Amino acid sequence: MRSLLRSQAVRAMAGRLSWGLGDQAVSSITNFVVGLFVARSLGTFAFGMFSLAWVSYGVVLNLSRGLTTDPLMVRFSGVPTETWRTATARATGTALSAGVLAGAISVVAGLVVGGPIGGAFVALGLVIPTLLLQDAWRFSFFAAGHGKKAFVNDVVWGVALIPALFIAHRWFDSVVAFILAWGLSGAVAAGYGCLQAGVRPDPRGTLDWLKRHRDLGTRYLIENVSNSGSTQLRMYGLGAIAGLESVGAVRGAELLLGPFFALLMGLSLVTVAEGARVLQRAPHRLRHFCAVLGAGQAAAALVWGLALLLVPDDAGRFVLGDVWAPASELILPVTIGIAAAGFNTGAAAGLRALGAAKRSLRAQLINSAGYVGFGLIGAFLAGASGSAWGVALAITSGSAVWWLQLHSALKEHLTSEKEEMRTS
Repeated sequence: MRSLLRSQAVRAMAGRLSWGLGDQAVSSITNFVVGLFVARSLGTFAFGMFSLAWVSYGVVLNLSRGLTTDPLMVRFSGVPTETWRTATARATGTALSAGVLAGAISVVAGLVVGGPIGGAFVALGLVIPTLLLQDAWRFSFFAAGHGKKAFVNDVVWGVALIPALFIAHRWFDSVVAFILAWGLSGAVAAGYGCLQAGVRPDPRGTLDWLKRHRDLGTRYLIENVSNSGSTQLRMYGLGAIAGLESVGAVRGAELLLGPFFALLMGLSLVTVAEGARVLQRAPHRLRHFCAVLGAGQAAAALVWGLALLLVPDDAGRFVLGDVWAPASELILPVTIGIAAAGFNTGAAAGLRALGAAKRSLRAQLINSAGYVGFGLIGAFLAGASGSAWGVALAITSGSAVWWLQLHSALKEHLTSEKEEMRTS
């Protein structure tokens, strides 16, 4: 009977992981297509401008997740439906509020900067609120175990993106037009998410949500923003040191790893919830779960990166246009860095499942400092190539920090459980 129950639990987990991979595959293809259109249509310099706006959006997205969907995943995965509905209304409302505030800041910053770069940030500010709402729906669905709904929502975004990109390319062909096409099609998916969930985002519950979950939200906010913020600082620094062409080259190399990012981000949608379930059923198996998760992602990244090294130049230029030549020189270091990051996500998922926000924050801050420091030192020494190798070194050496923190957190959790059993 025990083996039957375990087999059923494994099959259920595999099903949820499959929807996570499928959902992220659609999301990554959407982002990949946008990147290809910009790279092919506007060249390396304009792609560099687009990349600066993109990484800035990443900072806001991770800020929103830290305050809203990360606490939701930890505390409201697998709860009764009514509890989930109430929590989701407040979490999505908080995400929408964060988007309005961030969007206003982006618009003002764009107007102050002016020029093509300023225009890109104005466009980004206009679409950020609904983009954050759409992302919040995805995590809310996975917290409820409804990965299929998240998948369908991203399909809706992808379908809406097709005519939007066609219009942007045919009549405008500018960075601003592509950002608006990407964002407005995401707004369609955000609206559809409300219909799927049968829940209306409640911005009025923002302060209450932040207050109730500030113990996790504050640490996850700092952790997430230090992660994406380090990417933004590295890209800004690289642009200042080596020029926007170098930013475009690095982003182009990362774009080539898009299918692996689909795996990495798709699993991240469900691994925290799955880790929490493993912790509830068999705490001693969490370390094994995290190790298999991290090793599998690292292996997938290495296989994909090695395959990219064999791509003929003609095929590469067909995909990325002029961006291919500088980007292809960075495939090896970018692959190593992303493989190490994939391995680290196994430990990160375990720390999130344990609710060890202090330890995960400590690991993230150390790794972010190394990422920015080594990335900029490398940029100063050897431009885009030096920056890529510096980042690879920083992420690889940072693996020890993540896994040591997980080891300590698991030890503390098991000790606490034994003490509770002894006193009960």
